[in-house]
Amino acid sequence: MTPVTGVDYYHLEENFSDEERAVRDTVRRFVADRFMPVVRDHHAAGTFPMDLVPEMASLGLLGPSIHGPGCQGLSYTIYGIICQELEKGDSGLRSFASVQGSLVMWPIATYGNEAQKARWLPELASGRAIGCFGLTEADHGSDPGGMETTATPDGDGWILNGAKMWITNANHADIAVVWARGPEGVLGFLVERGTPGFGAAPIHGKYSLCASDTGELSFDEVRLPDTARLPEARGLKAPLACLNQARYGIAWGAVGAASDCYESALRYALEREQFGHPIASFQLVQRKLVRMLTEITKAQALVHQLGRLKDRGVDEVPLVSLAKRNNVAMALDCARTARDVLGAAGITDEHPIGRHMTNLESVITYEGTHDIHTLIVGADITGLPAFR
Repeated sequence: MTPVTGVDYYHLEENFSDEERAVRDTVRRFVADRFMPVVRDHHAAGTFPMDLVPEMASLGLLGPSIHGPGCQGLSYTIYGIICQELEKGDSGLRSFASVQGSLVMWPIATYGNEAQKARWLPELASGRAIGCFGLTEADHGSDPGGMETTATPDGDGWILNGAKMWITNANHADIAVVWARGPEGVLGFLVERGTPGFGAAPIHGKYSLCASDTGELSFDEVRLPDTARLPEARGLKAPLACLNQARYGIAWGAVGAASDCYESALRYALEREQFGHPIASFQLVQRKLVRMLTEITKAQALVHQLGRLKDRGVDEVPLVSLAKRNNVAMALDCARTARDVLGAAGITDEHPIGRHMTNLESVITYEGTHDIHTLIVGADITGLPAFR
């Protein structure tokens, strides 16, 4: 069994409950024992290890904080800890769980009716069904309000036309949560695999998130009954609220990626000798290690407090934006610094740093870019929205 190790310089995890500590240890061992032995092959092949999904479900990693049929309803802090440990393995692993829980199960639990919750939440929590979230379009990323996918009333149902881009889990999804412009605003729909006119296609040639399924969704005269509509989802605020749930998990996940880069760099620096000494004994290398540790510690303090606030029901939208903005930029900087410590070795898949570095180039963009989160926090502290 893999021993539990990790970065906790300020002993913040001493504030974890026994349950939170047990979850951390369980997920950390799952990642080390089950995911890490296969990630290099999946990264090279451009595939996600779907065979691990049933085990992820059995460990309670799919939608752990969701309340509803078949769901655990655990704390947001526990969800954050899970995301941290999953992304220590790979951003693609955390992305799979984030989409399944925050972007599919959460909107069904929040905006769905009782029949939709009973139909889908147990299936998604158990991993028997896979979900994806269709909001982003090729021409509408940071401005989802400009979406061109339409939902047109048709008797007692709807007709969907349009396309969605950069969709995690697109090609494995049994159910897609799709957002479209209706006559009176944005509406949410549950679109099942196999519905006539609904298609999914993989996106090839990615440099980033290689061990993740990314695709595009297409809707060509897709006819849906009104029972496919999420009845409580009204307006653009609904999908944006979903994104906020995912951003929260990302803020924690980035700490995991950064920690893995730091630990890898520290191990290498202690073992690698130049000029007759371990490079860890050189002042410039120590400066890099201390800088990484300092920034990771500050990021940990952000998400630990954010989790407690979220568990208390604090309105945390701009707080999530600040944490996502800071922590992902921090993780990307740590990955680049760690690569520098490893020199040429840092660009090979013998070490995880290059994989984290390219993954984080996507993470800093999706679920709101660094600049968009700057404007969200800026609008909150000034009262003056600067979106143009």
